[in-house]
Amino acid sequence: MLINIFSAKCIGIDAVPVTVEVDITSGLGIHLVGLADVAVKESLLRTVTALQTLGFRIPGKKIVINLAPADLHKKGSGYDLPIAVGIIAASGQMALPDIGKYIIMGELGLDGSVRPVPGALPITEMAKKNGFSGCILPYESARETSGYRLTDIFGVRTLTDVLSILEGKSGCSGPEAFCPDCPGTDIAGEKSSSSMNDIPDFSDIYGQEGAKRGLEVAAAGGHNVIMIGPPGAGKSTLARSLAGILPPMTPEESLQTSKIYSVAGKYRTGTQIIRQRPFRSPYHNISSASLIGGGSDSIIPGEISLAHNGVLFLDEFCEIPKRVLETLRGPLEERKVTISRLRSRISFPASFMLVAATNPCPCGYYGDGDKCSCTPARRASYLSKLSGPVMDRIDIHLWVSPVETGKLTAGCKAESSRDIAARVSAAREIQKERLAGCGIFTNAEMTGKMIPEFCRLSPECRDFMEKAVESMGLSARAYHRILKLGRTIADMEGSGEILLPHLMEASRYRLLDRRDLGIV
Repeated sequence: MLINIFSAKCIGIDAVPVTVEVDITSGLGIHLVGLADVAVKESLLRTVTALQTLGFRIPGKKIVINLAPADLHKKGSGYDLPIAVGIIAASGQMALPDIGKYIIMGELGLDGSVRPVPGALPITEMAKKNGFSGCILPYESARETSGYRLTDIFGVRTLTDVLSILEGKSGCSGPEAFCPDCPGTDIAGEKSSSSMNDIPDFSDIYGQEGAKRGLEVAAAGGHNVIMIGPPGAGKSTLARSLAGILPPMTPEESLQTSKIYSVAGKYRTGTQIIRQRPFRSPYHNISSASLIGGGSDSIIPGEISLAHNGVLFLDEFCEIPKRVLETLRGPLEERKVTISRLRSRISFPASFMLVAATNPCPCGYYGDGDKCSCTPARRASYLSKLSGPVMDRIDIHLWVSPVETGKLTAGCKAESSRDIAARVSAAREIQKERLAGCGIFTNAEMTGKMIPEFCRLSPECRDFMEKAVESMGLSARAYHRILKLGRTIADMEGSGEILLPHLMEASRYRLLDRRDLGIV
């Protein structure tokens, strides 16, 4: 008897259907075909043991299990559950009339318990698009999808729960069913479950008004920023404070970011909806694969994709190997990363704000009085890791000096993150309206084709930019970055046009493009 059970496989942050075909005929042995990896092949022993534990018999015949399409690699332990259900149905031990209505995924324990699998959110989205009645997933995996109200979701803890659903004995009134029409918190209403108490407030940072202004502009337009200064100047604290002035994610951004975490298996336990923008801060000895993504058995997202719609903070920027830094070129420009293997090519979104921090020299104290002991040659060698192509892609360059003693001892409170966040949100709303229909949300994401339309300049502004390009030796990319910055500053002031003061401030942020800087 031939039985078809529907499952899925994640490719990037999208899922595709996989049909688990189970046929029992005369003969001996259990045969698994369909380009399965070792984890899938091992599922046969887990499945057989779980079925016997629950009192089911294994037919003494030939059992052929095919994972279709056969030319698509199948990885992971999520096919345990559909294989077990298929053997039960194909052997006639139970009548399961609803077996073709649902996408079924889950790992089986030897006692018949069901364990979570990654990629639940893309699988749920695919089930809705392909007209399935819903999904049957492990309870922990079902919880991460419930807040998005995509389709009916059944969260199961044992194989017995699955069989009860497929017999038609459980409905949306079940205690572990998550349905679009069931009461509960939806994506537009849930507040972030992450605590904001560990994020420094701008009011607690003494001085550094110039750096705070630069970070506010960066947050308002989603621009990349690098901070250069001696140890103790507050670079790391300023970077972490940035998370407190970013607006919450829109429903579209939240869904896309959540899909990345779901595929990576990093969804936060007990969290239904990710509303707070991610803030990733890997150590400076990170490898290229960890930063970009990859893997030998299965391709998973790296730090730049986990920071999608949020912030990637790279401290000790010049201590990161140069070959690792150079891998940022493509993602910073294209807002996505493509990972190629011999038989697969997968793309992950990577639209993030890069916030980098570095010392100006090996000893770290250049620019802090006479503390620096480095020669000009050593400083030049140290900063050579900041290659032109990488720096061209960073919009704002900030020099962070040590806080003056008077400001430090006076303890005067500065503007709070709440007030700054209100201005950032207002600027983001202006950009959202302007860029509606373009598939982007911030000025930093504008392509070269969009700049003539959204960044028009008056004759006075064009003259200024011509002189700036000549005097600073700007590349075409740096020129466009200044225009995007000018557009963001204009939005922060509620101006419909980019004015000369906006461009003057934007050009001042191109610190490392100035020929008279004198760092080296």
